[in-house]
Amino acid sequence: MGALSLSGVSKSWGAVTAVSDLSLDFPEGQLTALLGPSGCGKTTLLRMIAGLEAPSRGRVLLDGADITDRPAHVRRFGMVFQSFALFPHLSVAENVAYALAIAGMARRDRLAKAEALLALVQLDGYGDRRIGQLSGGQRQRVAIARALAQEPSVFLLDEPMSALDAKLREEMQVELRLLQQKLRVTTIVVTHDQREAMTMADRIVVMNRGEIEQVGPPQEVYDRPATAFVAGFIGKANILHGEARGGAVAAHGALFHPERPAAFRDGSPVTLACRPEAVRLGRAAREGANQLAARVSFVRDVGPTREIFLDAGPATLTAELGAGEREPFSVGEPVFAELPPAALRLFPRAA
Repeated sequence: MGALSLSGVSKSWGAVTAVSDLSLDFPEGQLTALLGPSGCGKTTLLRMIAGLEAPSRGRVLLDGADITDRPAHVRRFGMVFQSFALFPHLSVAENVAYALAIAGMARRDRLAKAEALLALVQLDGYGDRRIGQLSGGQRQRVAIARALAQEPSVFLLDEPMSALDAKLREEMQVELRLLQQKLRVTTIVVTHDQREAMTMADRIVVMNRGEIEQVGPPQEVYDRPATAFVAGFIGKANILHGEARGGAVAAHGALFHPERPAAFRDGSPVTLACRPEAVRLGRAAREGANQLAARVSFVRDVGPTREIFLDAGPATLTAELGAGEREPFSVGEPVFAELPPAALRLFPRAA
């Protein structure tokens, strides 16, 4: 059991609102990522779910039961935070078994369970070591095993990999996802790293200024962003500002025709977004294409892809070319950047 729901949850401190009237379901057995920039309210939301903060308004429900006023230690949710808070004077196995000792489980039984959990997180045989003898990734595994010791119905993680180096962080993202799929425990991960969210989550909740911008599977959020904020925050996006004109968008001296006519009144300010991998580059203009004349300002080779940075007058664009598109564009070269109709996403823009 572990179906979690939030109903009209808000959190304010005086005139400052961290989370605003948020309702959300966390399906049982799925991993949901709360994704957004620093200060968007995601950690405050996680702390309210954990019982470490009381909502100003709203309810927290677990399997239909109201747990809003239930303290954290009674909820028995598994929690892993940025600081793993492991006890250096205890062995690895004793750290994992700590909550079981508090609960009164016999020493032999709790250490046996700790060893089983350590094997689950690929630390078989590490039980007698001290915390100071472990690497960062191994300490993270100990923290995860400790959080799982009470067999929680909900597993909460707040930026759990922020202290790891880039390579280890990517390895641990995959390991944690595989573990979650094996255990099928309802899991909520707070992160500001969109790559981490895309790697691990069944669903992504994109937050901004205490509100939800979009909820959906990772690929859906990436391919069909609901707002200009999501388009710019998830992955990379070329953003152009213009105005609606006869079903098209006039921006930076060019006319862009989306796959479907723009449903905006003529003259309305709009934002146009296009992923870098969709941009096509050519040395000659193509008739009728959604194109901007530009000049190459920088080329970055990152192994499997090559990023071409473009100066298009008041606009700056990026084109991302795959391994099979190794055109030798050079800095200073004039090019035409085509934004295909199917790749264009349009959003209203405040005047």
